[in-house]
Amino acid sequence: MIVLNGRFLTQSLTGVQRYAREMARALDALVAAGDAPPIRLLAPPGAEGLEAFPFLAPRIVGTRTGQLWEQLDLPRALSGDFLLNLGNTGPLLVGRNQAVVIHDAGVFDTPESYGWKFRSWYRGLQRGLVFRGAKILSVSEFSAGRIEANLGVSGARVTLEGGEHILREPADPSLLERHGLKPGGFALVIGTGAAHKNLAALQHAIGALAARGLVLAVAGAKDASVFRSDGNTTSEANVRALGRVTDAELRALYESALCLVFPSRYEGFGLPPVEAMWCGCPVVASRAGAVAEVCGDAALWFDAPSPESLGDCVARLADDTHLRETIIAAGRQRTAGFSWDAAARRLLGFLPQ
Repeated sequence: MIVLNGRFLTQSLTGVQRYAREMARALDALVAAGDAPPIRLLAPPGAEGLEAFPFLAPRIVGTRTGQLWEQLDLPRALSGDFLLNLGNTGPLLVGRNQAVVIHDAGVFDTPESYGWKFRSWYRGLQRGLVFRGAKILSVSEFSAGRIEANLGVSGARVTLEGGEHILREPADPSLLERHGLKPGGFALVIGTGAAHKNLAALQHAIGALAARGLVLAVAGAKDASVFRSDGNTTSEANVRALGRVTDAELRALYESALCLVFPSRYEGFGLPPVEAMWCGCPVVASRAGAVAEVCGDAALWFDAPSPESLGDCVARLADDTHLRETIIAAGRQRTAGFSWDAAARRLLGFLPQ
């Protein structure tokens, strides 16, 4: 039997936890349909949302939480079953009888984005998992290559991700009303403030937007215990700092925005562009990390080493309705390759049956 590590159900929702939750939903649906082998979900005390996965027979085990639960309590509850870890880490004691999805090699490639304690723990743990023989998976060809290069492992397999979860709830436009955001009157950016998110480059987009009477809406919040910011754009008069938003609010933002601006200079996958494409929102991005792999020809690209080109791209999109419609159409076609059902089926193909 396969056991799913449910530690993600005690963690705040970021891209990694989003992947874990949506993959668990998709696996639950496949088990219900008889298209997957039996899978059970084990979670630590304090886990929330277990009712969303009824066919994974979710259960709380152990007494600890966090890393100690994962490293000590979880292995004792396995009874020899194969363990699937969806969130970058796994228990060293389980050795080779597990698979670990590592989403990127950021702690090696962009160390400035992380606090030293977090960086050191992830580097040491992931090296230990490879040494102990754990099967390594990732979410893009780019990430798989960087993981292989940094961890000295070969054969990392790629699961991909989905984006249709953003359509699960009806759009909630109340956030737009509260912040005075009009349809087509703003560009959207989603970022934590981590150094590799390259938010400083947004200054060039702000100028292009301001010249046209448009604003930049910034959704998201940084986790100060992990990330360190390299810039702050929220003091600008034509920037709307939105903080954390719900999925329903985020859908409304995607559906009303002129575009999604995604200036990151390093991404293991790039979930916001996929969500945007599912919502018919054109994407402006730099060819960084896995973003080009994910978006293909369904984005307007700027040159990260020349951040002024970001302003030029935003201006073109604001001034050229045909260009915007062309990118939207390409994005809708692109989403066919990114669904959670397809990602879960692909993932199962890498696991023992």
